[in-house]
Amino acid sequence: MVATSAVAAPENYAIDPAHSAVGFTIRHLFSRVPGRFTKFEGKMVIDREDFTKSSVQVSIDAASVDTNEPARDKHLRSDAFFDVAKHPKITFESTGVKQLAPNKLQVAGNLTIRGTTKPVTLDVDVLGFGPGYGGGFRGGFEAHTKVNRQDFGVAWNDVVEGGGAVLGDEVDININVEAVKEQPKAAATPAPKKSR
Repeated sequence: MVATSAVAAPENYAIDPAHSAVGFTIRHLFSRVPGRFTKFEGKMVIDREDFTKSSVQVSIDAASVDTNEPARDKHLRSDAFFDVAKHPKITFESTGVKQLAPNKLQVAGNLTIRGTTKPVTLDVDVLGFGPGYGGGFRGGFEAHTKVNRQDFGVAWNDVVEGGGAVLGDEVDININVEAVKEQPKAAATPAPKKSR
């Protein structure tokens, strides 16, 4: 079940990194190499009655890039790629949401990589909402987009014999999110008045 008229809106959610993933693939010569970021956090405001009133903010630790090859990851952290010493964070902040179908959204927003901000659109599948294992209330989402790394100043490349480029420019980004509904903070109980 995704939305009902009985749902109070909006609701605040925090992305659960233990049950979420931020991954990417890029062309390398004649194959595609996958990678991921292992450290990230995010907040979502979700209106399950009207998803167009929802929003999301995500911050990724650029130094957490992981392609299962330490030497390559070191190169990716350098100023040839993400330049994490100067630009430690990759961020996304939504600017609008369109609902295409009951469980399909387009989320527009600003993506910042290496200090450069560009508009991008995520195609999002709403996977559902419900009680979490062990308690709490959760929502699940899957998102996809493509970006050109050159647009963000991630421009390193080289050529092989014959003139072919080592790396492609288009990067496929795939995101899976499980978010936990935040509980409202209880109001502080006033201290009892001291009797005279």
